[in-house]
Amino acid sequence: MADGTSRARIARNFVDRYGVGGLQRLLDALAEGLSGQVIADEFQVSRERVRQWKNAFGHSVTLYQVHPEVRRVLREEHQSPPM
Repeated sequence: MADGTSRARIARNFVDRYGVGGLQRLLDALAEGLSGQVIADEFQVSRERVRQWKNAFGHSVTLYQVHPEVRRVLREEHQSPPM
């Protein structure tokens, strides 16, 4: 895994090759969840290179969101008088 110094170096190398706009596009594509192959095709690199960039520039966060209908049931059940 890359440390802070090597992350910055990798980011600078990326900007040198693809520009600031390219870095922003890569980060947006990763945030949108585009596949590594789609990103690789856009930047004309391998999926492995995209995986390396992804690991160097950030990390994935998984979020579990409860559906509003389920939250509503929970609220209703809390408000109902006990039997």
